[in-house]
Amino acid sequence: MEPAHRVEMGEHVGAAVTVIVPTFNERDNVAELVARTAEALAGRDAEILFVDDSTDDTAAEIARVAADAPIPVRVIHREENSGGLGGAVVVGLLAAASDVCIVMDGDLQHPPELLPVLLDRYAEGDADVVAASRYIGGGDTSGLGTAVRFGVSRSATWLTRAMFPIRLARSTDPMTGFFLVDRSRLDLPSLRPRGFKILLEILARTDLRIAEMPMEFAERRHGSSKASLRQGATFLAHLARLRFGKMSLFALIGAIGAVANLAIMWALTAAGVPYIWAAIIGAEVTIIGNFLLQERFVFADMRTDARALGIRFASSFAFNNVEAALRIPVMALMVESWHISSVLATALSLIVAFFARFLFHSLVVYAPQRRRKTDAAASEPKPDTAAQRVIRAIDAEAMRPGEL
Repeated sequence: MEPAHRVEMGEHVGAAVTVIVPTFNERDNVAELVARTAEALAGRDAEILFVDDSTDDTAAEIARVAADAPIPVRVIHREENSGGLGGAVVVGLLAAASDVCIVMDGDLQHPPELLPVLLDRYAEGDADVVAASRYIGGGDTSGLGTAVRFGVSRSATWLTRAMFPIRLARSTDPMTGFFLVDRSRLDLPSLRPRGFKILLEILARTDLRIAEMPMEFAERRHGSSKASLRQGATFLAHLARLRFGKMSLFALIGAIGAVANLAIMWALTAAGVPYIWAAIIGAEVTIIGNFLLQERFVFADMRTDARALGIRFASSFAFNNVEAALRIPVMALMVESWHISSVLATALSLIVAFFARFLFHSLVVYAPQRRRKTDAAASEPKPDTAAQRVIRAIDAEAMRPGEL
């Protein structure tokens, strides 16, 4: 996990908390970040550990600031950027002087003033991870900037929670880069980070108790965003690796349904049935068939905590019919405007519909009942039932480390 070549500067001392800051060309933010972090942690036994992948002189600036800093500051400069930001965080976790680690970005969009809030919440003793969330009451997302970035962030969060509905049931912002974690609860060798969503990696591979505190996501002071289309593609690929099983089964069943839908359409249109009616009949048959297969093979581990079978079927049936009601006119428009075959138009529209269906079924149809309880009731700890223990065992087995 750790790169073969690195340079470490600063004295390694014991600390009650290590603040891990991965950096990439963040020279202009270092002095302010160290000053605000030291002020926020005044009176606490703490250190700041930078893990630097910069191509500029950020590491030298950190060393300069460290000389006069009121708390210990170390920097590990990696010669090889292994695993991106996520890999840098793992290096920091391995090198930290404390088991209590707080990860935050170096661009000052994560307010250091929130550090003692995370520590105080962790001190209550009922959480292994305390995440700073942009999406709970009191949180703020204005630092994301444009509506497009906000939409991308929210869509990525919904997709992630849909793929891990049990592990992330209590997480509103699994994509946050600002969080406290108890290192002793992690199996660090099992982590295989790709890109910059390290908290998702931790939560997906480890059964942890999570708490959240609201965060006002600040605007960037210096430097530029590291987000890009390439990072987005890396995130999607990593997400698929983490939860390959569930989504692949859903896709397989969807593919079977799509083939059945096309076969029904072909048979009916060959028999002289208008293609619109053939599409409607094919959709209704495959909606019912897909639901039965998903119940048995995809969401079996979630049925115990979800609503009753009749409600699940009604929700699934209604959503898929609404989706079909929107999809079929689009398919007809493609046939009439683009002059392509009705079978090809249906196939294209089904691909787009797949993602909407997966999101809805994971987040709504099979949502655990405990997520719909009142906050007061949800705050009271209750022992796991035998069924819940079985579900956790299934989920743990599904999440056993390993990638294609």
